Amino acid sequence: MSMMKIKIIGDEVLRERARDVTEFDDRLKTLADDMIETMHESDGIGLAAPQVGLSVRLLVTDVSPLESGIGPQVFVNPVILESQGECELEEGCLSIPGVRESVSRPEEILLKYQTVDGEDRSEKYTGWMSRVLQHEIDHLDGVLFIDHLGAVKRKLILSNLSV
Repeated sequence: MSMMKIKIIGDEVLRERARDVTEFDDRLKTLADDMIETMHESDGIGLAAPQVGLSVRLLVTDVSPLESGIGPQVFVNPVILESQGECELEEGCLSIPGVRESVSRPEEILLKYQTVDGEDRSEKYTGWMSRVLQHEIDHLDGVLFIDHLGAVKRKLILSNLSV
């Protein structure tokens, strides 16, 4: 396993829509393992492939610091089928260091995804897991959490980041 470099806001890959994963092989498993290690080393709870410079629909999560009993997980080609409720919580992002803002997102989602072995799955998520998945899926679509903020607040953040 090896630590990967996290891309910071301003890098073009963070604004691209990632392409679907079509090859379910050992390279994909190694990438997922390396992303989990990178996420842990960076004290993150989620990481999407574009954040390490790869425009593919793969993300990893580990919300165990916030919700016990849920360890590292890998999601390939995730799609939110349904969402309901609304919840506002503070978010941060490894690609936007030092910025934390309150973001409103659906409270519960129904997610369709594949495992690293290519198996199809469908599950409901709530709480932190739901939020982290939505945040990381945004990355796969070239969206950053600050895009959910009002224009004035977003401009202020970007001007302070000198992006």
